[in-house]
Amino acid sequence: MSIAPAWECHRSVEAEVPASVAWAFMTDISNWNDPPAEFALEGQFVEGTRGTTQMPGRPLASWTIRDVEPGRGYTIEGGSFLERAVLLAHWRFDPLSERTARLTQRIELLGENAAAYVDEIKSLFEPNLESGLRRIAQRMAASR
Repeated sequence: MSIAPAWECHRSVEAEVPASVAWAFMTDISNWNDPPAEFALEGQFVEGTRGTTQMPGRPLASWTIRDVEPGRGYTIEGGSFLERAVLLAHWRFDPLSERTARLTQRIELLGENAAAYVDEIKSLFEPNLESGLRRIAQRMAASR
């Protein structure tokens, strides 16, 4: 039995790259350029590998890669900064043609105490999710 999220948001954009290029781009965390956040990975981009995100003035946030479908998608599970709640960021890379892909990010907030974080998480992600995906799609296309 799965528990319904206290909050979720998803957005999709088209990228002018094949899905395989989108996958390769997003599984190389040196491409995760989202200042002022700094990202680190403790090994290869595979299920179970841990990573961290550092934001100025905030505690180091740790996360884990899970649900990896090579070439298609993965999930980042974080929550070290949440008490009795977890934040999931699901990524999908769906081919639209040989040269284009749909990038989808779905974010979910779950857990017995998730409701306490809805306003904060919603304000951080909802206003910026689509524009962030568009910037990523542009960087992917420019990297080819």
